[in-house]
Amino acid sequence: MSKDLDRIYVEIFKRFKTLSNEEMLKGMARYGIKTGDAYGVPFPELRKIAKEVGKNHLLAERLWTSGVHDARILATMLDDPEKVTEDQMERWVKDVDSWDICDSCCGNLFDRTAFAYSKAIEWSSREEEYVKRAGFVLMANLVIHDKKAEDKVFLEFLKIIEREASDERNFVKKAMNWALRQIGKRNVNLNLKAIEACEKIRKSKSKSARWMAAEALRELKSERVQRKIREKSGKTQSL
Repeated sequence: MSKDLDRIYVEIFKRFKTLSNEEMLKGMARYGIKTGDAYGVPFPELRKIAKEVGKNHLLAERLWTSGVHDARILATMLDDPEKVTEDQMERWVKDVDSWDICDSCCGNLFDRTAFAYSKAIEWSSREEEYVKRAGFVLMANLVIHDKKAEDKVFLEFLKIIEREASDERNFVKKAMNWALRQIGKRNVNLNLKAIEACEKIRKSKSKSARWMAAEALRELKSERVQRKIREKSGKTQSL
């Protein structure tokens, strides 16, 4: 098994070299992503590799440990959420140094683990920028992916967003905005509660908080969103 793992690992990096894309690297840099340890492999190609390799917890850990940007994103696609431990989540989130790796961890892997909700709440109050971002990105992804969750867990998320709304850091406030909008688009009840939260946040002295509330309100009150949640509500009631 170890020899097979070594072989796959080496083959993956050979693919990275072949798929390296200079335009991709330039685009990453424009969006504030560090490219010093990146090959610039397009996401569709990473997903193709992940599909070919299949779930592999040990390989994911090894790819993550390499420190290579593309390898870490691939690791989030390959790892098995049932084998991910709380310790591993803490190790990985502390290594994160770019918003796209943060979002890949949360959207591809962490939100499917047994610790997703507890970490979303815990990380949202941490001081480290990418750890705190991860808390709110987890919230947004849980709203999207956990179809069976009850409203009460997302109401708790709204309280946390209200509490942390004055954080001025770009990567944090954008993640909070994302979580707030996703909660408000889930159903009619949460839409009303999210709008109420926005109205409270709008009264803040923080420019960042007021921006977030205005951005979220614009979408949550839009005819497009209102129509979708009414349609969704109608389908639910007819079941």
